[in-house]
Amino acid sequence: MQNITSTLGLKNAIQLLEADQAVKGELLKEQFKVIYESLRPSNLIKQILQDISSSPFLIDNIFSTGMGIASGFLTNKIFVGKSGSIIRNLLGTVLQFGVTNVVAQHPSAVKSIGEVIMQFLVGRKRTNSKKP
Repeated sequence: MQNITSTLGLKNAIQLLEADQAVKGELLKEQFKVIYESLRPSNLIKQILQDISSSPFLIDNIFSTGMGIASGFLTNKIFVGKSGSIIRNLLGTVLQFGVTNVVAQHPSAVKSIGEVIMQFLVGRKRTNSKKP
């Protein structure tokens, strides 16, 4: 910036700086509004759901983990049943943990086995329904 030697030059420089400050203040307010909107809980949830839906790996991972947990729980309920035995409950928990890990780590194998079983059952059902 050049040296100011007159009062008129000083007044002009002050007006320019005030105008520059006003513009920067408005930009700062607009940026604050954008940040405020992006940090609202509803917008955060929307963004998270968009990220989840756009990532097929994440969806597959959530599905395989959920399938593992559900199958482990079901295995535990089938094995233990209404038994009050401590040893049976312990073995059921260990079995649940093992099944959950296997299913969660190998979902494609479990899916293919499930498809084979379903084809077997549907094919068997069709042959039974055709018999008079």
